[in-house]
Amino acid sequence: MKKTLIIGASGQIAKMTTKQLLADGKTVIALVRDKAKLADIHSDKLDIVEGDLENDFSAAFAGCDQVIFSAGSGGKTGADKTMLIDLWAACKAVDYAKAANVTHFVMVSSIGADDPSQGTDEMRPYMVAKHMADEHLIRSGLNYTIFRPGSLTDNNATGKVQTLRPGSKQEMTINREDVARALTYAIGKPELGGKVFELFNGDKTLADVLK
Repeated sequence: MKKTLIIGASGQIAKMTTKQLLADGKTVIALVRDKAKLADIHSDKLDIVEGDLENDFSAAFAGCDQVIFSAGSGGKTGADKTMLIDLWAACKAVDYAKAANVTHFVMVSSIGADDPSQGTDEMRPYMVAKHMADEHLIRSGLNYTIFRPGSLTDNNATGKVQTLRPGSKQEMTINREDVARALTYAIGKPELGGKVFELFNGDKTLADVLK
């Protein structure tokens, strides 16, 4: 039975993705620090595993053939936690996935990760962490797909996106639920491997733009 490991499953996007995958009949291993944060999700296809990303969490990869890394240190923490979670934990996840012979690794990154030097002083540590984690994945030899969403909003999903940057920064937004739909769409599609997609609100379907 194919299983998808979601790392950081209690985060907003990852929790939406977990629910969507379960609704699609997929088997999900949800890695979280605290099981209580997923207490509202009930499914016989869900296995919730507690783990600390700052320590060894390799056991969560057992039996999983696909992985989604959607963990983040959060906007209220400092650069130290950004390095430990967004960079170091992501790199460890890549190494664990390779050791476990994972067939597809999906990374949630961020717009700006391609060139952290363009970020603000406040955002640069985060962009550097995302950049280095992405590069580690790209060079790992794993079959990977990287999503770099724009500024996140809490609007309801529209099902319409684009991967080309809009003309202004104000337009470089994406609904969290649409990012979750993109992650869900990517699972089971190894042909999306070796690709990096920026993601914004747009006017095309996922099937149209994720090729």
